[in-house]
Amino acid sequence: MNESVQNYPGVAGGGALAAQRNRVLRNTYWLLALSMVPTVLGAWVGVQTGMMRGLGMGMSTVVFLVGAFGFMFVIEKFKNSSAGVPILLAFTFFMGLMLSRLVGSVLGLANGSSLIMTAFAGTGAVFLGMASMSTVIKRDLSNMGKFMFIGVILLLVAGIANIFIQSSALMITLAMLAIGIFSFFILYDLKRVRDGEETNYITATLGVYLSVYNIFTSLLMMLGIFGGERE
Repeated sequence: MNESVQNYPGVAGGGALAAQRNRVLRNTYWLLALSMVPTVLGAWVGVQTGMMRGLGMGMSTVVFLVGAFGFMFVIEKFKNSSAGVPILLAFTFFMGLMLSRLVGSVLGLANGSSLIMTAFAGTGAVFLGMASMSTVIKRDLSNMGKFMFIGVILLLVAGIANIFIQSSALMITLAMLAIGIFSFFILYDLKRVRDGEETNYITATLGVYLSVYNIFTSLLMMLGIFGGERE
């Protein structure tokens, strides 16, 4: 005998909650994929115009930090409005511009194009691996977020310090640590969406995008150092 779900409010509520989580996750994946378009466009514009090469390392770092944190503040402010998505896409274009210096440097190598594709493939593999893990891990990862945030702050401080120190060993170490930390951040952010702890797909996309971006730049940097072939 068929019975209405109205007789089981807990079941109905659970189904609605699961549908909401799936909707947020689906929108996050779609917006993340869309955000790659302005990122690639921004990197292309930056490489073609050379607009970032005119800035010194110190000035480009200041522009990056001010621009990135400014955009993130505005995105969070408008995350519940119709302006949230366009602002996020504008942010990803800006991040593409910031990436153009590294991309241009790698493209100057004999095997630069293949290194970029390798970094892209490696980033995709990490993302798919973490996304898959988020579907099977049952434990609460909330406490992990605090330690990873501290790790990001330490990476940022050490990265700024290395602008003055100019240590290749430290740069490689930071790149390796960044890959590890931001890989776990992908897992953490997607798990929060699946658990219903993050209900805004714009915020979720921003977090995952930043992790993907940092993994790609770290991989590309390391590939350029260890696998680059001079013409």
